[in-house]
Amino acid sequence: MTAIRRTGARLAGALAGALLILAGTAAAPAQAAGYRYWSFWESAGGKPWTYATQGAATARPGDGDLVGFRFAVSSGTSDATKPTTAPGFTTICGDATPKSGEKRVGVVVDFGGAQDAPPGENPPQPPVRVGCAVIREDASAAEALAILVKPLRYDSSAMLCGIAGYPARGCGEQVAEQTASPAPDTTATAPPAATDGTDGTDTGGGPSFGVLAGGAAVLALGGAAVWKGRRRG
Repeated sequence: MTAIRRTGARLAGALAGALLILAGTAAAPAQAAGYRYWSFWESAGGKPWTYATQGAATARPGDGDLVGFRFAVSSGTSDATKPTTAPGFTTICGDATPKSGEKRVGVVVDFGGAQDAPPGENPPQPPVRVGCAVIREDASAAEALAILVKPLRYDSSAMLCGIAGYPARGCGEQVAEQTASPAPDTTATAPPAATDGTDGTDTGGGPSFGVLAGGAAVLALGGAAVWKGRRRG
């Protein structure tokens, strides 16, 4: 009987530990890994900004197109921050007259805000610069950028790391983005509906109560089976 009691105590301890681990997983705050870098944008003939599918060194904008560069912290192409200046070609390049064999490309450089700046650095002023580059017909977006602002800094893989000396160091570092907790709601509301996934709702926030309860049930059943087996022996 003493051995059975000790076995039961060990099973109870293991069950409690497993429940604590599962509860800790459910309560862990969500964090997303972002990257601090210069994103590259394109606008064909003044249309809305679209994320470029190739690098500035190989992209070849046409006459009347615009290229934009924005420094910010983003976790991917789907949430990358666009330049704050709209791609208005007439506004930027309205007075430019290309010669034969040349093209006009509008350039927008957005240094971003202080929240995106690397530690110890501040965005240059003014925070947004625009200009019109009159360049060869086969020139790249990087060449158009170099006409507006210098110097440009690249890494060994030709990734654009700095524009006009900003940032002074680094290139596409990973940054842990902390999601701010919402302010507590003091308004009296009805209890929320169950979000254990049984109603077809995607909870999107870690293990649900159903998952935790299921895990506890499996552990409890396993412990009972072991206890009964030892008792019969």
